[in-house]
Amino acid sequence: MSETLFANKVAFVTGATSGIGRACALAFAGHGAKVACVGRKDEALADVMTEIRVRGGEGLKLKADLVNDDAIDHVLAQTLTSYGGIDILVACAALGAQPLHEMEEEDWRYVVETNLVGYLACAAQAIRRMEQAGGGQLLFVGSISPRIMAPGESVYAATKGGIQSFAETLRKEVGEKNIRVTLIEPGSVGTDMQECSLEEQRAAIARHEMLYAEDVAEAIHFALTRPARCDVLDLRIEPRLQKTA
Repeated sequence: MSETLFANKVAFVTGATSGIGRACALAFAGHGAKVACVGRKDEALADVMTEIRVRGGEGLKLKADLVNDDAIDHVLAQTLTSYGGIDILVACAALGAQPLHEMEEEDWRYVVETNLVGYLACAAQAIRRMEQAGGGQLLFVGSISPRIMAPGESVYAATKGGIQSFAETLRKEVGEKNIRVTLIEPGSVGTDMQECSLEEQRAAIARHEMLYAEDVAEAIHFALTRPARCDVLDLRIEPRLQKTA
């Protein structure tokens, strides 16, 4: 693939320090984009920035907890100051959760704020910038969890179901602004969100029961590189032997 496919594009990636977000950030950098990487941990941010430089890319390190509106305003302002705009938003920052009755209220509310409200807040800010610039692309990383409704995922599925409805409705609201909207719904992916060990993840991937984060990043790349006349509204990607319960 062309190393300049996203040349002169600015990609703002939340959850960029691990899993799907990290894989996306590195892929964007490898294809010529300037990547604004948002994460909560200094060490992980430093690591992804090092890898971007190794690949010959350009990135911006942005530490923020996206449950905080001021933090979102700050990192977006930093991106605009450094790069002048945002062409692509990839909202990927998310937390896993336990069943509702096994969580303290403070904890499940924090998951909802991170997984759902944070997406909406970033999108609202990005839309304003994209509209001023004449267009852009919004991509939300959801999950198959609200479709399979597996026991133990009540809180997580609620947030991802909200993202699904949000994305499909938002598309109808911003299409005339030349802003495209895509929802990616991955199945089981080997990331640090998984409760199993790295060895167990590798074994599950070898059995085709789990995906690499890079598999999802490739699907995101596909969605974002379709002609301007196309919306890839909802792309579901699962391991061949995805477990549904």
